[in-house]
This record gives sequence, C-alpha cells and structure tokens, in this order.
Amino acid sequence: MSSATPPGWYPDPSGQHGTRWWDGAGWTQHVGPPTAQMPRPRIADSVRTDTVFVWLMALLPLITLPLLFVYQPHFRFEVIGPSHVRTVDPRSVYTGGYFLVQGVSVLLYGVDVLLAYFDHRELKRRGVVRPFRWPWAFLSPIVYVIGRYVVVCKVAPGRPMWPLWTYIAVVVIGGVFGVIRAVAQFQQMLP
Repeated sequence: MSSATPPGWYPDPSGQHGTRWWDGAGWTQHVGPPTAQMPRPRIADSVRTDTVFVWLMALLPLITLPLLFVYQPHFRFEVIGPSHVRTVDPRSVYTGGYFLVQGVSVLLYGVDVLLAYFDHRELKRRGVVRPFRWPWAFLSPIVYVIGRYVVVCKVAPGRPMWPLWTYIAVVVIGGVFGVIRAVAQFQQMLP
C-alpha cells in the first residue's frame, strides 16, 4: 500500500486475518473480520430464472416409479440351525431386478449432479452473481434445488418457483408410493 492510500480497513496482506487497519503510513496490529460480501444485484425482469436443467431435475424422480415394478422379489424362507429358526433366503431378495434398480438409481444420482452443474452454469450466463453452488447436489438434488431458489428469490424476487414445487410434489408422491410398496412387500415376509 502506498502512503497516498487513506487510513481504513483493508484485506490483510498476510492472509491470516480478514482485514487489517492501514493508518495511512503502515499496517497496524489491529485486525478485524472479513468484509461482508456485496449483495447480489437483481437481474432484469425479462431474464428467465427457470432453466431446462432445473425442470429435468424436478421430473427425474418420476423415472424411478416404474422401476419399483421391476423389482418383484418372491421371498423364500429357509429353516436354519438346531432351533429351526425361519429366515428369508437372501437369494430371493437380491434378484436381477434389485441390481437393476440399484444401478439405475446410481446413474440417476449422477445425472442429477450433472444437471445441477449445467443449471449453475446457465444461471451465471444469465447474470446471476454467485448462484447456489452446484456441488450441494452431491448431498441431495433437493438440497441444490431449494438452495438455488433461495438465491433466485434474492436476485429475482416475486418470480414463480414451479420447478421447486413440482420437485417437492414428485418426491412426496414417490415417498408415499414407496412406503405403500414396502408395506406390501413386508406383509409377504410375515408368517
């Protein structure tokens, strides 16, 4: 910093602290927290905030519903041990349909992460400053979609959030359907 620089808080040149006081002639021992990030600027009303990628993320769970019919275990029971304990034969649970459903689920997870990356990139292209980070989709795609709309509400308040509500509805419907299916399968296992 030069002597022409007025006194004030500036980024710490050592990188150890957020800010350090410059007294006009040199750095002092007074340090402070990092400066707050600038607020995100609003985008024009003509700029669309919903991308094809977020819509695909919202509708992608619908692909898994028909897969629930692919997995049709026929539970076989066997008696093991001297006390004749009745248990499910694991070969009747881990069928080809089971592994197909698991493989497609992993593939869809990867597709969701990729869609989050493309959505993030598209939002930046449309002028959104610091859009929600796409790696949050690794935790769960719904985390990314919710976080994305938190940011969108800041840069484009009042815009409809149809992909978010669609995603939530699809997840809830799929969850109810999955629980009903699981209860029906567990009833097969009961003596």
